Amino acid sequence: MTIAIIGAGLGGLTLARVLHVNGIDAVVYERETSPDARSQGGMLDIHSGQEALREAGLLDQFHAIARGEGQDMRLLKPDGTLLLQEDTPEDAPLLRPEVDRADLRNLLLNSLPENTVRWGHAFESADNGVPHFANGSSARYDLLVGADGANSRVRALLTDARPTHIGQNVVELGIPDIDRTHPDLAAMVGRGNYWVLGDGMSLAAQRNGDGRVRIGLSVYHTGEDWFAAGGIPFDDPAATRAALVDLLAGWDPKFTALIEACDDTIRQWPITTLPVGLTWPPNPAVTLVGDAAHLMPPVGEGANMALLDGAVLGRALAAHDVPTAVREYEREMFDRTGAAARMSADLQDLLMSPDAAERMLAFFQPG
Repeated sequence: MTIAIIGAGLGGLTLARVLHVNGIDAVVYERETSPDARSQGGMLDIHSGQEALREAGLLDQFHAIARGEGQDMRLLKPDGTLLLQEDTPEDAPLLRPEVDRADLRNLLLNSLPENTVRWGHAFESADNGVPHFANGSSARYDLLVGADGANSRVRALLTDARPTHIGQNVVELGIPDIDRTHPDLAAMVGRGNYWVLGDGMSLAAQRNGDGRVRIGLSVYHTGEDWFAAGGIPFDDPAATRAALVDLLAGWDPKFTALIEACDDTIRQWPITTLPVGLTWPPNPAVTLVGDAAHLMPPVGEGANMALLDGAVLGRALAAHDVPTAVREYEREMFDRTGAAARMSADLQDLLMSPDAAERMLAFFQPG
C-alpha cells in the first residue's frame, strides 16, 4: 500500500499521522517551501476534532497547547449593548478550547518521521495513478489523497464542483501585543472571542496565543467584486483603516477604536463554499479530505471535519484494502460532513440576517 497525500494541512497531516501509528508509510507533498513559508492563520475551536487527535495519539500534547480561556465569549450589538458574556472557569473541561492553527500544525508535523513531508512540491496533474508536480517530479501510488484545500487541484479528478462566493467578504486586521500596546482594548475584548453583530455587517475579535488580537470585519450581501469595486484603497493601510471606520458609522466608538489600533497587515478574504452535501462517484485510486472535499462557511466546523477525515480514512486504510477503505471512508465522510455543512449554512444565514444579534443570543441561550 503506497499513499500520496497532496497538502500539508490539518487533514493531510492527521491522515499521515494515523497511518504512521498503524505502521503504514505515506508521503505528503506540499507546495509551500517550508513549514514557515506563510502565516497559518488564527485560532481554531477544536471540539469534535479532539477524537481524531485521540486516534492519532496526540490528545495529551494537544491539551498542553490548547487555551481553555479561549472558550470565553462576549456578544454585543453595534450600539454597545452587551448581550452575553461567558467566562470560562479555570477548572472547566476543555470541551471547545482554542488553539493556534500554527501550533496544531506543528504538533502534527513533529509527530511524523523525518522526510514524510516533501516541501516545494506543487501538484499539477495526475494520470493513471501518477501525480505530477511543477518541479518536474512524479511517482506512482496506490492512492492519491487531495488534502489541498479550498482551491484543490486534486478535486477535479473526481467532480466538476467548484467553490462559489456566498455574499460575504471579510477584511482581516490585527493588533499585535495588545496587552502592552492597548491594555484598555485588551480588557474589552477579553481572553477569547468578541462578536459584534449588526445588520449587514459584523465585527469579530479573537485573542490569539501570541498576544495578537485578530479582527475580522465582515460585510454581507456583497459580491465577489466588492474588494475591487467597494472604494476602499487596500494598497494604503492607513486609508483602509479610515475607510473601515467610516463603514462603521453609527457604531459605538469602542468598536472603531479596535480598527484604528490595527497594524498594517491587512488581508482580503472573500468567503466561498462548496455545495452542501457534495458527493462524487467512487474512484478507488483518489479521494479527498478537508476543505478539498467540503468547504464550509468559517463558523467553527471546517478544521474539526478535516481532522476527523484524516483519522477516519487512516483507520479505514489500516483495516482494509485501498478500494474498500475509500468506500468506507467516503460513506462515513459524506454523512458526517453533510450534516456539518447544513448546520454551518444555517448559522451563516443567521449571521447574515437583519436581527443577527438577537438570533445568535437565542442560539447560545435557547428557551
